[in-house]
Amino acid sequence: MIDPARVFLILLLGLTACATDLPQQAPPLQDWEEPLALFEEPDDEVARGELAFGSFTGAHVADARGTLDDLLGGGPSGIEVVRIVENSPADAAGLRAGDLLLEATSGGTRRALAYPSDWRAVELAAKPGEPFDVVFDRANRRGRATLVPVPRLRAPDRQPAERFREDQHVGVVVRTATEVEARAAGLAPGAGAVVVGLSRRSPWRGAGLQFGDLLTQVGDEVLSHPELLIRAISAAAASDDPVAVRFVRDGEARTVEAPVTQRAQRLREVNLPPLIRYTSERGRAETSVLLGLIRHERTRAAWELRILWVIRFGGGDADRLLEVDG
Repeated sequence: MIDPARVFLILLLGLTACATDLPQQAPPLQDWEEPLALFEEPDDEVARGELAFGSFTGAHVADARGTLDDLLGGGPSGIEVVRIVENSPADAAGLRAGDLLLEATSGGTRRALAYPSDWRAVELAAKPGEPFDVVFDRANRRGRATLVPVPRLRAPDRQPAERFREDQHVGVVVRTATEVEARAAGLAPGAGAVVVGLSRRSPWRGAGLQFGDLLTQVGDEVLSHPELLIRAISAAAASDDPVAVRFVRDGEARTVEAPVTQRAQRLREVNLPPLIRYTSERGRAETSVLLGLIRHERTRAAWELRILWVIRFGGGDADRLLEVDG
């Protein structure tokens, strides 16, 4: 004799086994527009060589935060010293690779150091022979060093451009600005973000932002790194506020209140085993009633109704358009 309880348990376990894992990442937007002409950064190396070199300290630095989560969540403070040039001012001051530079003070003005662009700003502003102080962290212990910069004899190595994509609230792709672009906008090398991609439905299009705009500031914060832009967008989305964006276009500084939006939700599911299951996922909808006794499936091109697992009705698009009588 068949045990109804055992049958029900088997069916319930089968439904559980058929359950699919939730997607880990949102699907890529289908309406990106990224002009090919903007995939490569400008060839402005000759112009870069004509810029003032600034002072030389001998400290090569990098971002101390190694992941996006670190960047958005704070992570280690300061910038990391990755190399010290032998017999350089930084070497003479006692700095070492692995130190975290926290702040620099020159002429009574203190500058917090959070991104490599901040250190380049210090080197550009420092005058050869005039000492400035640096606060650093070494193995969780703070120290202070005094550097006496010397004239820089050649431009530092060119840093390759990086691209950053925000596709949850705005639909924008930016790249790091070149040194020529950044300094023309009054920024330090490594700061700023150039718009090189936009979703066709991006709310920033309606706000007036265009390809090639150099973003220099969000709210009251200078864009020392493009990740600051993504952080500001996330914060604005949480409070449902627009983002005040300052940018440069054709040498002119402008400001807009750029709105943010939310990713459209295309996935819906209702599951009440063993009574009903409904799923809607990116153009495909499926409804199943009473363990599949009645099942209806629909896509953009076709539909099918199945009753008692064997009776089927269906229809779909033909391979031609409807004829219209003239």
